[in-house]
Amino acid sequence: MGDNKRKRGRKPKTPTPETLATTTTSTTSAADDDDDAVFSVSNVEIIDPKCPRRGRGRPKKLPKLSENGDHDPPAPADSDPGTAWEGGARVVPSMDAVVKVFCTHTEPNFSLPWQRKRQYSSSSSGFVIGGRRVLTNAHSVEHYTQVKLKKRGSDTKYLATVLAIGTECDIAMLTVDDDEFWEGVSPVEFGELPALQDAVTVVGYPIGGDTISVTSGVVSRIEILSYVHGSTELLGLQIDAAINSGNSGGPAFNDKGTCVGIAFQSLKHEDAENIGYVIPTPVIMHFIKDYEKNGAYTGFPILGIEWQKMENPDLRTSMGMKPDQKGVRIRRIDPTALESQVLKPSDILLSFDGVNIANDGTVPFRHGERIGFSYLISQKYTGDNSKVKVLRNSEILSFDIKLASHKRLIPAHIKGRPPSYYIVAGFVFTAVSVPYLRSEYGKDYEFEAPVKLLDKMLHSLRQSPDEQLVVVSQVLVADINIGYEDIVNTQVLAFNGKPVKNLKSLASMVENCEDEFLKFDLEYQQMAVLRTNTAKAATLDILATHCIPSAMSDDLKT
Repeated sequence: MGDNKRKRGRKPKTPTPETLATTTTSTTSAADDDDDAVFSVSNVEIIDPKCPRRGRGRPKKLPKLSENGDHDPPAPADSDPGTAWEGGARVVPSMDAVVKVFCTHTEPNFSLPWQRKRQYSSSSSGFVIGGRRVLTNAHSVEHYTQVKLKKRGSDTKYLATVLAIGTECDIAMLTVDDDEFWEGVSPVEFGELPALQDAVTVVGYPIGGDTISVTSGVVSRIEILSYVHGSTELLGLQIDAAINSGNSGGPAFNDKGTCVGIAFQSLKHEDAENIGYVIPTPVIMHFIKDYEKNGAYTGFPILGIEWQKMENPDLRTSMGMKPDQKGVRIRRIDPTALESQVLKPSDILLSFDGVNIANDGTVPFRHGERIGFSYLISQKYTGDNSKVKVLRNSEILSFDIKLASHKRLIPAHIKGRPPSYYIVAGFVFTAVSVPYLRSEYGKDYEFEAPVKLLDKMLHSLRQSPDEQLVVVSQVLVADINIGYEDIVNTQVLAFNGKPVKNLKSLASMVENCEDEFLKFDLEYQQMAVLRTNTAKAATLDILATHCIPSAMSDDLKT
């Protein structure tokens, strides 16, 4: 812990769910996606084929003795790795259904939003399910330009089509048009949610080799987890089987040979060993049924509230709760959520869909277990109705609420769309998102970004559905903007006295401005003023100097 250093007055990093390193796919050069040099983005580990490898010689394992002193019969020579034995009966996971996923990515450049970054390639894992479909992780095909699949034991790569990407749950669905791909492949069958200490076997194509890999362990924990890629909290399994870069998207089998989850992230910390995470079957089935029901991925709904535990007895008494009543206090409500029309701050949320909520925000979950009540909400679908009971002024009220997905003021993802921008007189305006902050300040953006932006990211609620946080990203230096070149990542509050609602409204106001001056009111009581005619005339020269094709992104032109 002595290595942790405080930055900007904030507490040092601890291995919280936010520090989970997504098991990003093994990255190779774009020119050769089968090259031996594998770069793991998640732990910055490089395996160089030129380095001498440790010998693989191990003492030969003697056959295990049975109770009568005889040697147990050896497994047949043709048995697959990962074969489980139960009472002499062989249970074989669907190894041939596990495929290797090759993806070429071209990510947007959020700092220079008019261009994209250099393309790169990655490899990960996936597996075949019913209906000629393949599941893998969303982060395995994020910003894809081409996806190819290769079956076990095959030398052919088949072009794949991405059907749906579930950013929140980190699952993607693919298909292949070539009938040859589906020959001889049996889809994986899904099993029930495992119990603690149940055996699990993770199958995939991680770094360290080209052939299929099998690691085994047990279920260590079942709880609501932070999904790093989606910046959401959903049900997850913690296992002690090794999950490395390239395992992403691979199935986790139980001892009956059925799939109980998808490997997707691991915890990289000096005080932690063998902590991997698996997306469980309830989340997987939600994703599949959502796609089948709507023809597209619509997301996981949430209840648009922030709540407080009611564990203090004096707090409960002051809120008018009886000794036998339990629940949580509603702190704030998202103004854009439908529930804001019926719920009020300081309401006590007693139950959700008939399930009573405890003072610590948990609900019963299987025998002897409890889990956060957000699990109940995540089981619903966007547009579903739910019944909630609240205590208000010592009176119990019931409401039917239509659930919807939540959109933050600073979104965690832009879901494949190119970033928006607008340029006038060298001022580059853009809307803030988490990928933008990561591009500007690196993976430690939570410690390096300006405090005011971080505060808005964590605590601000949108006041209207189309509200955005607009900033001056940078100023492209020119004669007209002398003295403004140091303005970087500063929020734009108003233009010519009118509040800036989003980037499109700002671009529209500037383009249609007939006043003598363009006046931008910025954060920290700063102001930028430009003469309208000369500013618009100078914009074309600045765009040509920096080889920028347009003064605004395509989405702002409509």
